[in-house]
Amino acid sequence: MHLAAIDQNDAVELVGVCDPDDGRRTAAEQATGVPGYPDVRSLLDDVAPDAVHICTPHDQHAGPAIEALDRGIHVLLEKPLAESLFAADEIIRAADRSSATLGVCFQNRYNPPVQRLRELLSCDSIGEVRSVNATVMWSRTDDYYASRPWRGRWECGGGGLLMNQAIHTVDLLLWLFGPARSVQGGIGNRAHPLVDVEDTADMVITHDSDVRSVLFATVANGANDPVALVIQAESACLRLAGGLHVEWADGRTETVDADVSSGARSYWGVSHRALIDDFYRSLNARESFWIDGRTARTSIAVIKDVYRQAGRPAVGVVEHPARGMEERKEADA
Repeated sequence: MHLAAIDQNDAVELVGVCDPDDGRRTAAEQATGVPGYPDVRSLLDDVAPDAVHICTPHDQHAGPAIEALDRGIHVLLEKPLAESLFAADEIIRAADRSSATLGVCFQNRYNPPVQRLRELLSCDSIGEVRSVNATVMWSRTDDYYASRPWRGRWECGGGGLLMNQAIHTVDLLLWLFGPARSVQGGIGNRAHPLVDVEDTADMVITHDSDVRSVLFATVANGANDPVALVIQAESACLRLAGGLHVEWADGRTETVDADVSSGARSYWGVSHRALIDDFYRSLNARESFWIDGRTARTSIAVIKDVYRQAGRPAVGVVEHPARGMEERKEADA
């Protein structure tokens, strides 16, 4: 997704790729025609990029991000910000002391149906929001976890379904309805006994806006259905499931279709290119990017609160790729 978006942006030139896996690195080199590097330091030293995209496993976000930011290199980081609140805060501190920009990929905010939903919620036309529920009904097989074992390990992913899939929907709920005042939730593993992370979760968020949202998510479903969000308001019912359908109390209807151009994975949200283009536009305009470290931290904090309620420890690890430094500390819930 990132390589395709970079290739389609005339203002951006790809100058290198990095992957410690020989096969994946070679494949990327062949696909892009740029040199590949087995470690972050070699990449940064050799090609001195203006910006890096970090698409590593969650527990490998902080080290490369901090190294790049400390060199004044812009960073676009895949979600989540990090596997723990401790590591997330280390990245935020690095961004604060850096001259470079940090952005985080929550591309679903750029989906046209979501943009229209946000617009409707921001005006007075729909009246008081009375009910919000969201569902993530996706499928992940045992092979999915076996092919990338980090996905099924707490210390690597920082969690399972909530950190790797449903975090996008948690982010949307916080963006649309405001910060969480409190959260109650639970997790379980219903269909993947070979891994120890959750594959199913529920939560109830009470937002500072006094709206209450309910989320149910699973990767034990038999198919990948579109993420669904249903909002009952005083003057309208809004249903997001791929596209957005609005039914007004006076009988009017409105539909905003989803873009399915990314094909089989369109249920992900198809706006990586829009987000990446906007990130580089903000750099050219010397503006801060609106989805920054502190913004991205909020969804992790909500998820970690649910994990805390389930008795999971909150421990973070930060490895510095250049200096080999490692720090371990309990993260504050």
